[in-house]
Amino acid sequence: MATRPRDGLTRDERALVDATLSAYARGWFPMRDPETGVVHWVLPRKRGVIPLDERFRVSRSLRSIVRSGRFRITSDKAFGRVLRECAKLNKQRTETWISPEIVKLFDLLHRAGHAHSIEAWLDGPRGPVLVGGLYGLVIGSAFCGESMFSRPELGGSNASKVCLVHLVEHLRRQGFTMLDAQLTNPHLEQFGCFEIDQSDYAEQLYAAAGQAREWGELSPPETVSSSASPPPRPCKSPQSPRH
Repeated sequence: MATRPRDGLTRDERALVDATLSAYARGWFPMRDPETGVVHWVLPRKRGVIPLDERFRVSRSLRSIVRSGRFRITSDKAFGRVLRECAKLNKQRTETWISPEIVKLFDLLHRAGHAHSIEAWLDGPRGPVLVGGLYGLVIGSAFCGESMFSRPELGGSNASKVCLVHLVEHLRRQGFTMLDAQLTNPHLEQFGCFEIDQSDYAEQLYAAAGQAREWGELSPPETVSSSASPPPRPCKSPQSPRH
């Protein structure tokens, strides 16, 4: 029978956590092949990065929603639920790269204190209702964003976008230098997400991995402001981000 040290992980679990953190620190991440169901560790030639400086864009309409306090925003209050909602199939998401193995792995990474979530809630007749969220992994001063979801049928339209705005504000406040989006898509490009070559990404990730940052407590929603001063630009970007 495996014994559990003070951090609550068995020796095998700790070894898996360490191996996963090492892989992410070198730019690899797991994805399920939707055709075969097999999980592969991939290293794309192009990487998506969401800027943490003034290049991060928030539309007026979204800024208004954030300031309205429509959603109650929390962190790590429902990590497992956020993770599983991101893996669900629905009308908007007809296939998923998040396999049961990846769910199990990130449950472990969260228990080990490395994976975190941001949640959006609405008050319902039977209590708070989870209507959106996102999750990812901390590697030094980099946050590797994994996935996000929203439940518009429950009143959660734009909930994942609001969570992303709070994430960026939180990372700025905690001194993070990089927000890895893995791959670009039109949804993320509206926030200023751009592509960089794998070689440039590896250089920036190497620097970030050596700068430990605490996740810390999420600030109340009312502190989020579009006029907050961003930190100095932490990384290089192409002359003209691809859209």
